[in-house]
Amino acid sequence: MKRALSIYQYAAPLVLTPCSFLLWRREYAGNMKLTLAAMLLPVLWAYIVPGIGTNVLGVWEFDTRLRMGRFRPHHGFVFGSATAMLAWLAHAAPARDLTDILRKALVICSLLGFWNVLYDVKALQAGILRVYNQPWADGKGTAEIVLDYGPWFFGGFGAIYGGGMATLELLDFRGALTMPVFLAVVSIVLGLALVVPTAGYVGQSIVRHGHWGTRPVMKQKSQKAGTNVAQTLLSVPGAEAAAAERLQDQVLESRTLHDRRITKCQSV
Repeated sequence: MKRALSIYQYAAPLVLTPCSFLLWRREYAGNMKLTLAAMLLPVLWAYIVPGIGTNVLGVWEFDTRLRMGRFRPHHGFVFGSATAMLAWLAHAAPARDLTDILRKALVICSLLGFWNVLYDVKALQAGILRVYNQPWADGKGTAEIVLDYGPWFFGGFGAIYGGGMATLELLDFRGALTMPVFLAVVSIVLGLALVVPTAGYVGQSIVRHGHWGTRPVMKQKSQKAGTNVAQTLLSVPGAEAAAAERLQDQVLESRTLHDRRITKCQSV
């Protein structure tokens, strides 16, 4: 699985980015405003939100060869190209009224929420992604770790992205999508996609865990009183091997001291 995901993160953007661009351009009959919005919104979101979550807040971390700090520099296109392709697959016809906007928001919310939660679960299991949230600190499984943030960030972005694209389609249908209007709507949609899912996640985290969930939660901080030092050391990522080595050295030292004492007693 790790090898497959490692190949996917480089191969998928190279294939899906041009394909999704061409498919959206055909879907919109060459309308470059709508095509660029469909492509750029998920790419920009996937650079801003995960970039802050990894290199600023430290809650997420990518374990890949190509990295900038804790963030993989191509992540925007890994997420953005796949998102644009999924949205194209679910696109039936341009929006013509408010009902279409609500329907598209719900469809893309469900679609992105499901597939991206599944992807993150597999990425965690493969060791490509690390998440230091409260469920991780409590020793929960990968599904519970991802479900702590995935529905808000992926489903929330999907709802706003789907509704935003449908709004642009409706404005274009009515002849109101001038360049200033286009730029204003795209900026508002991106802003909402950044703020609303984050606010929902923070609110949920305060209710469920008693904190904002915007800082890494170390395992020793969530354990009950009475946990010994060895358990605390073992809870820190990457400390297992070092702790095992120290324990082995202590055992060898103890055995050597014991043998010396026996030899001394026999000589006496």
